[in-house]
Amino acid sequence: MNLTDLSADALSRAIRTREVSCREVMQATLVRIDAVNPAHNAIVSRVDDEVLLRQADERDAQLAAALARSGTGEVGWMHGMPQAIKDMAATAGIRTTLGSPLLRDFVPTQDNLMVQRMKAAGCIVIGKTNTPEFGLGSHTFNTVFGTTLNAYGRGKSAGGSSGGAAVALALRMLSVADGGDFMGSLRNPAAWNNVFGFRPSQGRVPMWPAADAWVTQLSTEGPMGRTVRDVARLLEVQAGYDPRAPLSIAGASPRFADGLDGFDAKGTRIAWLGDLDGHLPMEPGILDVCELGLRRFESLGCAVEPTALGTPPDRIWQAWLVWRRWLVAARVAPFLQRPENRALIKPEALWEYDQGQGLTGPQVLAASAQRTAFYHHLLGLFERHDFLALPTAQVWPFDAAQRWPEQIASRRMDTYHRWMEVVIYATFAGLPCISVPVGFDARGLPMGMQLIGRPHADLGVLRLAHAYEAVAADVLNVRPPS
Repeated sequence: MNLTDLSADALSRAIRTREVSCREVMQATLVRIDAVNPAHNAIVSRVDDEVLLRQADERDAQLAAALARSGTGEVGWMHGMPQAIKDMAATAGIRTTLGSPLLRDFVPTQDNLMVQRMKAAGCIVIGKTNTPEFGLGSHTFNTVFGTTLNAYGRGKSAGGSSGGAAVALALRMLSVADGGDFMGSLRNPAAWNNVFGFRPSQGRVPMWPAADAWVTQLSTEGPMGRTVRDVARLLEVQAGYDPRAPLSIAGASPRFADGLDGFDAKGTRIAWLGDLDGHLPMEPGILDVCELGLRRFESLGCAVEPTALGTPPDRIWQAWLVWRRWLVAARVAPFLQRPENRALIKPEALWEYDQGQGLTGPQVLAASAQRTAFYHHLLGLFERHDFLALPTAQVWPFDAAQRWPEQIASRRMDTYHRWMEVVIYATFAGLPCISVPVGFDARGLPMGMQLIGRPHADLGVLRLAHAYEAVAADVLNVRPPS
């Protein structure tokens, strides 16, 4: 048995039934990381091997004690599971740099809430996964750790900002991975590394600590996996109300993984939004592989209907820019209290900060009203359709030496993130959305497609993606090159 090839759910069962020991899992993981990480640079700030092996031995002792007490081995789903945390989430005792040289040596004393929950489920934190500076931009590079390279093409971008997580997952360095999603950061790298990336409903996975708990609600943490069941299991660990996050979803979270089986997709109505009637420039081949994915859904009995968005997308983009400038400028501002730090912050982050300085209260309120109108417009679409579908990206993985695509299909990009406009719709409406793998280009580079569900319908999105798995083996079984 190759332990690093197991799904996270299978690995969890093997540990809890003592088919394998936590030490054996850790040893296999460290060997795998040593073999492939130097070529891809996905996992950073690694904990010392001997420390990790001691922690694995402790998990084995805890499991033995649990078995002796009850005979059932009642431990968490992630018990003994090696996990690297995205380098945007605070990890006690392990560097959390946000990809910024200003935080190169910052070591938090407290885990953030998501990490606390994952540790409570038994995982062993082995290090961090690489991210762009401040998590900005869908291309994982920074001056602290360098560039993370795509699992399917070492000269290509891994996507971002959860690029390290997606590559570590695709290359079997991790069995499951966490990430965060603002402008597609769980979805874009998942699409480009042939795995599943799930953006939960806003408030499903609360973030704490947070300087603001009321308006900074475009970003959310969430799960990635090689199977939908693994995504659902990790979501169960991450999700749940917390009173310190007043907009988190109250009540008990569904048992997402247990609800996957028995779903019949027949009659499910999928609205295919495509390139929004030409509004979104797309590189050749992307719509084609997405349409192959749609045919798989039709083979399940789904009804796929090309559908217009029905509202001017440029209004959405302009409102999005106001929200993003407002929130990102606030994220960068503390680092600019010292003027000399400006030279150590990447130009794209400085641009976001500078753009935010001229915003007025009425502009922000108008953008919030536009966002509200867009949300209600989507509710109207969901009266006729069960899910909305869009490509996950507008370009194929690009040269890793390039900072961002300046042009798509002869159209110039007017911002450093305009080339990822396709992902803003689920984010802006706070809706659950998963990227599912759909195919490859002639170079063997992957692409994904977004499935957007109704408000709080996280389980429904996961069920449809799980049904899709059964008819997508031709894509999902394609491993990265050796």
